[in-house]
Amino acid sequence: MKVSVVVFPGSNCDHDMVYTYGTLLGADVTTIWHRERALGSPDLVVIPGGFSYGDYLRTGALARLSPVMEEVIAFAKRGGAVLGICNGFQILCEAGLLPGALLQNISMRFLSRFVHIKTESTETLFTRRFDKGHILHCPVAHFDGNYFADPDTIKKIEDNGQVVFRYCDLYGEVDPVSREANPNGSINAIAGISNYERNVVGMMPHPERAVESIVGHIAGSSGRPFFEASLSSSN
Repeated sequence: MKVSVVVFPGSNCDHDMVYTYGTLLGADVTTIWHRERALGSPDLVVIPGGFSYGDYLRTGALARLSPVMEEVIAFAKRGGAVLGICNGFQILCEAGLLPGALLQNISMRFLSRFVHIKTESTETLFTRRFDKGHILHCPVAHFDGNYFADPDTIKKIEDNGQVVFRYCDLYGEVDPVSREANPNGSINAIAGISNYERNVVGMMPHPERAVESIVGHIAGSSGRPFFEASLSSSN
């Protein structure tokens, strides 16, 4: 499988994605600089986390204008698989590939901690090996991770089953008003969504930072199956 990892000025999780897909899982991984206009015929495009363009203006807003994004948008519209994590999620929303926006955390502070996220949809390339309700443990590291959309959009993505992950507690209980279970204040505790067609997925937590047991704590290698599923050739 060929994976293209898009790199912007300020990306800082691109090496994590190259390591996860290339070193750990044996995929053919290429990094694509943001000024390039070709993606390299990938099976999957990944937009990693970081602080593209220093998060100036608005998170993801300047990155969306990079030349490579026109190719990413065209690739997604042809049905190509696209994953955006943290800043990548913000960029996908700015590009119109995913609905909604990521606002400042409700605490108005940068969050860096482990969280629990509950699988709501098993209809994506990354969650198709999970049972609904499967819990992943992985870190978050963001200041703008508070998912927001207008009421009509929220109803639409809920009705269409586009919510992929929700923040929850250790036991899978979802409580949107709890700052422990839903630390950034996201509407309906939404941690990740897909587009209607299910080929574009964005999420704020970092499963690529929990792919080896050496991570320890509660996370360990909890995130590894998320990436392994996307490399499986079976449907």
